[in-house]
Amino acid sequence: MAAGAAVTWPALRRADSSFLALAEPGHGEAAAGDHLQVTYQLWLAGHRLAQLAAPWSDPYSFRPVTEGVAVFQGWLFGLPLWPVFAAAGPVAAWNVLVLGSYVLAGGLAYGWLRSLGLPRGAALAGGLVFCVFPYRVAQSTGHLLGPISALLPGILWALERRRFVLAAAALAAIPLSGQLHLALGAIPLALAYGAVRGRALGSVAAAVPAIAAGVAVSRIAVEGTIAEGGRSLAAVSFFSPDWQDAVFRELRHPPPIAPEFVLFMGWLTPLVALAGLVLLIRRRDYGLAALLGLGVLIPVWLALGTNLPTYELLWDHVPPFRYPRVPERLLPIAALAIAALVAVVLARRPRPVLIAAALVVLFLDLRIPAYGAAEADPSNAAYADVQGLVLELPVFPAERHWNSVYLYYGMQSGQERLGGYSTTAPPEAAALLDGLARLNCGVGLIPADLGIRAVVVHGGLYRASPLVAASCRERAVAGLRRQGWREVARDGAVVRYSPP
Repeated sequence: MAAGAAVTWPALRRADSSFLALAEPGHGEAAAGDHLQVTYQLWLAGHRLAQLAAPWSDPYSFRPVTEGVAVFQGWLFGLPLWPVFAAAGPVAAWNVLVLGSYVLAGGLAYGWLRSLGLPRGAALAGGLVFCVFPYRVAQSTGHLLGPISALLPGILWALERRRFVLAAAALAAIPLSGQLHLALGAIPLALAYGAVRGRALGSVAAAVPAIAAGVAVSRIAVEGTIAEGGRSLAAVSFFSPDWQDAVFRELRHPPPIAPEFVLFMGWLTPLVALAGLVLLIRRRDYGLAALLGLGVLIPVWLALGTNLPTYELLWDHVPPFRYPRVPERLLPIAALAIAALVAVVLARRPRPVLIAAALVVLFLDLRIPAYGAAEADPSNAAYADVQGLVLELPVFPAERHWNSVYLYYGMQSGQERLGGYSTTAPPEAAALLDGLARLNCGVGLIPADLGIRAVVVHGGLYRASPLVAASCRERAVAGLRRQGWREVARDGAVVRYSPP
């Protein structure tokens, strides 16, 4: 908890009213970001259960083209956070998830390292390295990958303790939470760990449900969507970091893509991990040394993406690698391997003073400035009494993160919307949004056959997004007025219009 508080400081001072996230300017409304998408998915799980409906179905997005889209991401953390949403709202729920994920990640890593026989102090240092590892921290500013990666040491702990049912449940939870890319590494990790630690049959039994879950989620959530054909190699190339990203502590790229390029692993920490690898080899623990060494090497190698020629071979000949567009998503495995190697070194001299000093030095070596206080805008009056289908302007392509703002306000209105935010949106819905984009600058008419009951204009997004000129807002409003739409509510940069 102390590590989570320190890594989110100074944004933590505003955690009562702002999201702990990778912050972008809000310009008078909620600031766009993937944290809003994840918060919506967490809220949706409990909200749908309260309605006695399927928690994996989103009936509000991409209407009226679809009757509901599958959303798997929110159930694992959404169910325990359900009371927080009810009692304190989405800002508190997200911030509890952020801080709690550091406790979960560090605690499970500590438990796994203790199960290997390492002293408490060394295991504590290893847990700290894993929970504040830069890529994990960056992914925890808005993506679900950061919190979900906390399950990795829990899987290894369960295998080590021969709790194979628990290992199977934790491993299957990764693809069932929509993290199919991480599952591509987590399943081989579990199998390799079982082989090295004499638990081969148990690890195979634990992997089978995860493989089945991954196939099922892929068929339900990916097939028949805009992502069905996979990603182009050019898209992978766009998200491929280079060696400069490994030496800069600061986020070198603008939001929202900044977390995808964090290759920094500290300056001292990798050297300590290398020393741990040498100690394991000298101890003739070749199996564990190979597992942890490859656990660092393979994710880092893959993280460089198309900057190395080997990734194109994988993309050509291993079909699952045609779907991820961000090659770094396996780096939490490297974080766990490095954490274990650091713990091996500190286990040689587990004196309290040395451990205390190591905790401070390791934290300072790994800490990156990633968190900000993202504007929340609770209870916006423009959404207070909306009834019926909502069209929000500007209209963005379905996979663009500015749509996250519409999901957030959808939690306030509880109404259906034409838009949504998903990289696996239905093609028909994506095509409809593309066709409506001309309305952003007041061109064309609002389609009467869609049954739109409200148009909400987000002035902040006209300023925030480079996809649409800020000057288009006035033209969009003029176009609405020409068609007889009238202003009925205004709050900050958000204005709602009702039909003629």
